[in-house]
Amino acid sequence: MLVTEIDRASIEKLVRTFYAKILKDDLLSPFFIRALGDDLKNDKWYEHLKTLDNFWLGLMIGEGRYMGDPLLPHFFLGELSPELFDRWIALFRQTAEEIYEHNTALKFYGKAKGLAKRFMTDLEIGYEED
Repeated sequence: MLVTEIDRASIEKLVRTFYAKILKDDLLSPFFIRALGDDLKNDKWYEHLKTLDNFWLGLMIGEGRYMGDPLLPHFFLGELSPELFDRWIALFRQTAEEIYEHNTALKFYGKAKGLAKRFMTDLEIGYEED
């Protein structure tokens, strides 16, 4: 059954499901493996996933204890491209649609797409509107 209400448990499921897919993706996995390793259960991933839980809680429902600048780590990932962001957005949307009912999934997708656009602008990577 798809989730209608956004809460910590559903966001944790979204974040973990999404990044499990990222680690299997040929295009995206090298960036994340280089930065965090290939095991979602290691200490680096544990901290990253908790940070993302709080980030999405704050972004979606005003809860969570996220502190920091979500853009900053992206400056150190290597050469990023519009194709990487497009793939990230596609996997994120797919994952949100697997967990949340349609309207809620679209809210997540809208926020993620806005983030991607902001990151690409700030990182000076070309961005194409669809």
